[in-house]
Amino acid sequence: MLNITCIKMNYQKEPIGITQIDQVGWILESDKRNTLQTAFRIQISKEDQFLHIIWDSQKQESKESVHHKLVNFQPDSTSKYYIRVKIWSNHGEESEWKTSYFVTALFVPSEWQAKFVTIETEQDAVDSRGSYLRNKILLTQKKTIKSAYLYATALGLYHVFLNGKKISQDEFAPGWTSYQKHLLYQMYDVTDDLIAGENVIGAHVGAGWYKGTMGFVRMRNHYGKQTAFACQLVIEYSDGSQETRISDTDWEGAWSPVTFSEIYDGEIYDASIEIKDWNTVHCQFDDWKECQVVPFDQSVLHAQSGCKVKEIERIPVKQIIQTSQGDTVLDFGQNMTGWIEFQATGKQNDCVSLQCFEVLDANGNVYLDNLRTAKQTVSYRFGQDGNVIFHPHFTFQGFQYALIKEYPGEIDPLDFVAVVLHSDMEETGSFQSSNQDVNQLWHNIKWGMKGNFLDVPTDCPQRDERLGWTGDAQIFCRTACYLMDTYTFYTKWLRDVSVDQTSEGGVPHVVPDLLIGKSEHDRLMKDGDHSAAAWADVAVILPWTLYQVYGDKTVIRNQYDSMKAWINFMQEHSVDYIWNYKLQFGDWVALDAEEGSYFGATPNDLTCTAYFAYVTRLFYKMADLIEMKEDAKLYRTLYEKIRDAYQKTFFDQTGRLTAKTQTAQIISLYFDLVPEVYRENVVNDLLMLLEKENGHLVTGFVGTPYFCHALSQNGHTKEAYDLLLKEDFPSWLYQVKKGATTIWEHWDGLKEDGTMWSPDMNSFNHYAYGAVGEWISRVAIGIEIDEEHPGYEHSIIMPHIGGGFTKLGGSYQSVYGTISSEWKLEEQNVTLHVTIPSNTTATIRLLDAVEVSDADGLMFDKSNSRFTAEAGSGDYLIKFKRN
Repeated sequence: MLNITCIKMNYQKEPIGITQIDQVGWILESDKRNTLQTAFRIQISKEDQFLHIIWDSQKQESKESVHHKLVNFQPDSTSKYYIRVKIWSNHGEESEWKTSYFVTALFVPSEWQAKFVTIETEQDAVDSRGSYLRNKILLTQKKTIKSAYLYATALGLYHVFLNGKKISQDEFAPGWTSYQKHLLYQMYDVTDDLIAGENVIGAHVGAGWYKGTMGFVRMRNHYGKQTAFACQLVIEYSDGSQETRISDTDWEGAWSPVTFSEIYDGEIYDASIEIKDWNTVHCQFDDWKECQVVPFDQSVLHAQSGCKVKEIERIPVKQIIQTSQGDTVLDFGQNMTGWIEFQATGKQNDCVSLQCFEVLDANGNVYLDNLRTAKQTVSYRFGQDGNVIFHPHFTFQGFQYALIKEYPGEIDPLDFVAVVLHSDMEETGSFQSSNQDVNQLWHNIKWGMKGNFLDVPTDCPQRDERLGWTGDAQIFCRTACYLMDTYTFYTKWLRDVSVDQTSEGGVPHVVPDLLIGKSEHDRLMKDGDHSAAAWADVAVILPWTLYQVYGDKTVIRNQYDSMKAWINFMQEHSVDYIWNYKLQFGDWVALDAEEGSYFGATPNDLTCTAYFAYVTRLFYKMADLIEMKEDAKLYRTLYEKIRDAYQKTFFDQTGRLTAKTQTAQIISLYFDLVPEVYRENVVNDLLMLLEKENGHLVTGFVGTPYFCHALSQNGHTKEAYDLLLKEDFPSWLYQVKKGATTIWEHWDGLKEDGTMWSPDMNSFNHYAYGAVGEWISRVAIGIEIDEEHPGYEHSIIMPHIGGGFTKLGGSYQSVYGTISSEWKLEEQNVTLHVTIPSNTTATIRLLDAVEVSDADGLMFDKSNSRFTAEAGSGDYLIKFKRN
């Protein structure tokens, strides 16, 4: 049977608020092997019964099930469209129609009429209070509403209500962007929420990233001094007429019970100043203030159709701890990002106060030092006797534990629940094995991502930082793309990478940028506030990674100018093709750093030039892919010059790297900068340097992600597994053995004796070193992309068996469907279970196989001392014997 299981527009299911359909794709499913699509048909209508077809592709002979453009389809703004797809296969089957829908937003800035309104003045710049904004809307009773959509955004954070009902599950809208250059708005279907007669639209607005304290020197008002809200309600009646209502000076407002709320420090809520029914027609409050308009350039507004922050899951209290210092502490058993929801019964002026934190100290007591100045405290004051259920509005915490500072009555663990918050991304990757410590490591990698993908890819979620460090994002992006569907998340962030680049093309250390040109930060970044190798290179590496994973050239086209500008910047500031520039982080927090330093021992000239070569190579490939032939030729020549300069500068006459560090060997190998005649030398030197450390890594941010790759790609899979499975410091499993539930910033954030690394920089939820997940998925599981057929249209299944595992496997939900690879080992006999999704093919390679006892219908050919077979879609159970 042939079916379509889902349709996606721009990699989203049923998106609301799209302005351009870059691609339509679907997943097909068949109970037959070797299934390929041979034809498709797409139809679009404004009616779910498709009585009137307004766009029809007709039957098209094609095997493509992704990346379809709706050629010459010209939708109206603020309109709902139904789309359906039918396909045919090479087995002579025809599917049923599969239907979905999408809703368009505003296409041009001139359609946005709403004003940004506020009750704040510039004198309120020092405050982080919440405010209520509202407006009454009288709708005719003579017409029937066919559809109604609300567009909303804010300078700050907002929740929006209609007749007392919160109209979405979104949190932290409109998200964090470079507001003056790029501000998102959200679109909501409110058709069923409006009534004939009087309605009330209400918004609760907070400071958030826009004007609250941000950055490690605690600056305020990065983007402005006043929060503001804007919304536009578009109503279509059944007679075809349309009505638009906007936020303007007719709106009114008042201070909310949120007397303080900021990202780092938490929230204070005073229920005694609540305004009953403030967002309904029944409100009796009469001390509303007039709203003023805050000028804002509406041309920077863009619709956000997906990947908004939401509540993802809830975690109960694992245990209540009474510390030796007399504190009562909630332990949720998992380090996470979100907030705590609690219920309590109290009297007027009673208070609940919770302070969140990550770890206990060596004596089992509350440890707050690594939060630096972040308070992470949520306080609620009762306005009257009674019961309350509460969680904060405009703040999030990074925590496993919570100190109960105040609480009325007896503490019951059932009265507290941790709410996990992050951007709404579908989980796509899985892993399981016979080694429970490695399973826990995988869990930690995933939760490190969950904790740091709250609207932007941050470094950490707990201390007074929480910034979009580009280096962390770069080294982790391939792992992230396996774990979750990150296309919408990353492309949103890449727009800010582009708009925050300097006029010369330099890339900020953090995006959205809080450093460039900010005098308070210049004290810390006096030697350079942008353009660090491995950090800034995210501008090229991330688009390349998204292209590889999704097979979509749109991201290349969208980021092309940004990528080109960055490479030109490096070229402009290089000397004889050796690149270095002002402040460089190098192999950050490597263990071969000098005492008291965070900067690893690998020379900056080497790391900078290695990345200069690597990303230039990626760029000329991408230029060629989108037919920019002249650029492809130009930058290929540039790459060759950088590579030659690298080899001339950093290798000695014996064919060895002059820098005797693990990282120098690793990136030279992984970036393919080693002349083939010298490869054996570099590999041997890497093995020697590894042995010198008794099989341990001493690498930092630059070397660690590629260490296992550099080994396995050069015939040393055993050493790669040995490195992965080390249990003592420094290693990934050291953290697991210490009870970690996320990845740490430092290999020994918690030392053997229970003491801590320096509190000034010691996050216990820092995903960067979780980049080893890429090696696990691509090499140990063995699901690899074929660069010539990206997006897993053709996969390479080549698991590297070893490490003492008796079972290891995983799956990945690609744009075509689920790919899986799982192997079991009994003595020298291997059973390999492979799943290839419909409309794709794969090459299956059996490493170290000496005999295939059951090919399950495949034809294995032994060439290059390796059994290889070409496979179409389906499930395969292959048995072979290995050396």
